[in-house]
Amino acid sequence: MKQGLSLRVSQHLALTPQLQQSIRLLQLSTLELSQEVEQMLDDNPFLEVSLEEAPHEEFGVAKSDAPAPESDGFEPSGDAAGSVDGEQGGAAEAGPSDWEGEGSTEVVPDDGEWGGEAPARRKDADNDDVDATDLARGGESLQAHLHRQALSLRLSEEDRAALRFLIESLNDDGRLEDSLESLAASLAPHDLEQQEELVHHFSVALHLLQHLEPTGVGARGLAECLTLQLRARADDAPEDEVVRAALAICRHPMDLLARRDFRRLGQLTGESEARLRAAIGLIGRLEPKPGRRFVDVERNIVVPDVIVTRIGKPGQPRFRVQLNPDVMPRLRVHDVYAGALKAHRGAGHQALQQRLQEARWFIKNIQQRFDTILRVSNAIVERQKSFFVHGELAMRPLVLREIADELGLHESTISRVTTAKYMSTPYGTFELKYFFGSALGTETGGNASSTAVRALIRQFVASESDKKPLSDSQISDMLREQGIECARRTVAKYREALRIAPANLRKAL
Repeated sequence: MKQGLSLRVSQHLALTPQLQQSIRLLQLSTLELSQEVEQMLDDNPFLEVSLEEAPHEEFGVAKSDAPAPESDGFEPSGDAAGSVDGEQGGAAEAGPSDWEGEGSTEVVPDDGEWGGEAPARRKDADNDDVDATDLARGGESLQAHLHRQALSLRLSEEDRAALRFLIESLNDDGRLEDSLESLAASLAPHDLEQQEELVHHFSVALHLLQHLEPTGVGARGLAECLTLQLRARADDAPEDEVVRAALAICRHPMDLLARRDFRRLGQLTGESEARLRAAIGLIGRLEPKPGRRFVDVERNIVVPDVIVTRIGKPGQPRFRVQLNPDVMPRLRVHDVYAGALKAHRGAGHQALQQRLQEARWFIKNIQQRFDTILRVSNAIVERQKSFFVHGELAMRPLVLREIADELGLHESTISRVTTAKYMSTPYGTFELKYFFGSALGTETGGNASSTAVRALIRQFVASESDKKPLSDSQISDMLREQGIECARRTVAKYREALRIAPANLRKAL
């Protein structure tokens, strides 16, 4: 075998650490980004949050007259300056803009304050502006609420310990999933006499627990939970016949109530259909999960990344798309540390130079993340103009490729941007993925969005008769009358996605 040397020119894409960080930050949610920023602030001494009043500036564009910092050995390469997933993103519209086209602003990253008019995130005692996350963290748990009520009860040590054990055994819904016997067996697995004594104390404690607030706590099932709430109403209004009929309904299997089988319930309870309807209406207003409002609501908070507001005249609606300043961290490079490092350059400061470079790259990548979100949001609002004017019934079909081709990005980048990012609209707050939907054919040769079809199905079900609910085939025929070709199986899939019960469970027997 003969050996030789040869030259070959080839191109390949290398994922640098900076590009990997940019991709990772792009797919983070608002909460995850906040945690990432806090972690970076703890790890990197060159990164800080400005607590001073922010200058009046557009997003990412410095208005300060301060001279630009001199070069200190950090020169970002051209390949990674504006690309995500290896594609050039270009200059983005960064300030509040509308899709009617009011110009664009070039993003100029620097070492100054970044984040626009976002308020500084201060957690001192003098700050009166408390966000929803802080309120959620300060909320009282169900167990703490019950323990506080139990302090006013005069109990023996055994009963007090039993009550505390039952309170700690409740689930997030406020129900007791395990039986008293199983709880006693878990404490004394080999002593039957002690188990009987524990069951006695647990029975007394359960009776006390079920009289605490919220009403219905400590129930061992749905029927018992509803019964406890109805008994509390009966104590306030003992002559109320509707409450008495509701209690009679709860004494029978819950599947009769779920099916609204008035004929069978009337035979079992001896009540008239009118009174049964009123009783079922009363039951529908009860709380099946008494511990719901005590659950840690922090995980349910949705903070929009983009805010869409309606502007212009009533007859000529226009919409302004802007980033939410509350989710944009105001970051800057520490001037004192950067200046000291510049004044004492030497061979022994390579590690510090690298940390300074990491801080600048982190600020740049976060800025690019919001720039990309804003560009994608502008493109979505422009294509879904009918939704912002008329609602979800006017939603157009839209796929990721259309936005990717328009912005010159990859589909995976659009997928990362639209995941766990939310937009506040005049019709509510929606995830960016909500505006994308497959297309269904119409008789005229056009396309209808699957989101609009789901809205039509919800509208059909809302206006149906209780005695003759619409089947999936009938809904499919009604959609065909509207010019939309939608098979029965597709209707069933959309109905299940909307959490609508089938026709046999929606029927009032």
